Amino acid sequence: MKVFDVLIAFVALSLLLLLATALRQRLRWLRRLGLPEALVAGLLGLLIGPFSPWKIFPEQVYTVWGQIPGVLISVVFATLFLGRALPSRSVLWQRAASQTAFGLVLGFGQYLVGGLVVWLVLRPLLGVNPLMACLIEVGFEGGHGTAAGMGPTFESLGLASGEALGLAMATMGVLAAVLIGSSLVVIGRRKRWLLPQAGTASASTTIQPIQADAGEREVSHSPTLDSLTLNLALIGGAVGVGVLLKHALILLATGVGGEAGGRLLEAVPVFPLAMVGGLLVQQLLQWQGHPQLASVRQQQSIGSLAMDVLITAAMASLNLNLLAEAWIPLLVLALAGLAWNVAAFLWLAPRLFPDAWFERAIADFGQGTGVTATGLLLLRMADPYGRSPVLEAFSFKQLVFEPFLGGGLVTAFAPIALQAMGLPLWTALALALTLASLLFGLGLVRQGGTT
Repeated sequence: MKVFDVLIAFVALSLLLLLATALRQRLRWLRRLGLPEALVAGLLGLLIGPFSPWKIFPEQVYTVWGQIPGVLISVVFATLFLGRALPSRSVLWQRAASQTAFGLVLGFGQYLVGGLVVWLVLRPLLGVNPLMACLIEVGFEGGHGTAAGMGPTFESLGLASGEALGLAMATMGVLAAVLIGSSLVVIGRRKRWLLPQAGTASASTTIQPIQADAGEREVSHSPTLDSLTLNLALIGGAVGVGVLLKHALILLATGVGGEAGGRLLEAVPVFPLAMVGGLLVQQLLQWQGHPQLASVRQQQSIGSLAMDVLITAAMASLNLNLLAEAWIPLLVLALAGLAWNVAAFLWLAPRLFPDAWFERAIADFGQGTGVTATGLLLLRMADPYGRSPVLEAFSFKQLVFEPFLGGGLVTAFAPIALQAMGLPLWTALALALTLASLLFGLGLVRQGGTT
């Protein structure tokens, strides 16, 4: 691979992002759909991508595009905990328990629905790969970044089209989250399911998701090392810890289960372990008395940059041939996943949330079908004056939820567990986890609920 090809690949992705930004500013319907610029840029990239009839770049450029997502997804997850001053466990639990319970029901239920559809319908009729049972959670809860990061895992386990199918599932999820979520808000307002919004904004309007302090100063505490450079180095250290953790897991599995166990864990992606590495690096900084070295603002900026480029490159290099071969099972899975999410919203949410059930559930519906930004968009539609405590609870919930589902450790290990256990046993496990999460949430309501 030549340096020139890498530069051309970078220039091409930059131009796609600029063009998508200009289109989103000019086309009102794009803004109404809530499609992020990176996704629009990726869809534009499909027109000139490696599997398009209008290819305009050398094959090496598309090769660079295809390799970008696997690298940047680890960067994204490494930034999740770096720079964050975590609240105490009691405060975190009090604010996030009910929201986390509903998120777990939604996420494990997606595995359950996927397992049932593949086991009872798609596999007998179409002979699809059992690993497709994981696609709903990967695409809906995880999103484009997780789908791209899980691509090598799916391929190593025998589902070569896993990345393409996951990206397509994530795209359908974003579109459905906005369209269906907006419709639910309209219905909820007519049926008076929402909290009253008359009057001016309350004090809770000032609550923002966990982020950088507005007065945080971007300093590197070094006369020669820039703050951005330092934060990039911390990310590199977190990813390095993730790589070491993966090798440790492989060695442990080889010692316990022989070469077969080691080969199975080789499919584990690095990105959730990089998230663990970021948490460990942050704990080390706090232990050494230098937590200020990691800037939340810059970590968020770096993570957003990596995610935007990742989504654009992943969508632009989407293998349309593989997608065309499996569009029927993909559509069936997407419809089943949407049916589950809507049913959980309408039937389970009123029973799991002690207050403001609609506002709480619509935020999780948006995230669990599309992306976090979609959840916040729908929450703003349902609660424009910030009268509910949902924004704070939703923010705290991410600290508890993301390490496991939606791209966390459960998402990473699920295809491996399915391969080892078999589809029927895996589906039974998904059922048990869904019921356990539901009982957990109902137990919180009986105890008086949490904010």
